[in-house]
Amino acid sequence: MEPLPVEYERYLATLDPRTAAGLRSAFQESAAENEYGVLVRGIGSHHVQALVDEHVPYGRVRVG
Repeated sequence: MEPLPVEYERYLATLDPRTAAGLRSAFQESAAENEYGVLVRGIGSHHVQALVDEHVPYGRVRVG
């Protein structure tokens, strides 16, 4: 498994452990593909999602 970029690790560290665990797979997918960054949406709700997004540069996290 590829190590996560520093920005991904920093972002995940700001979340509660349960939320971070739930989102980690999208960050791992991004790191494995090494092409696009991660979009996190739904912050502040019960439906937080993270997905690899072609509009986000690799190694970056965009919250929107």
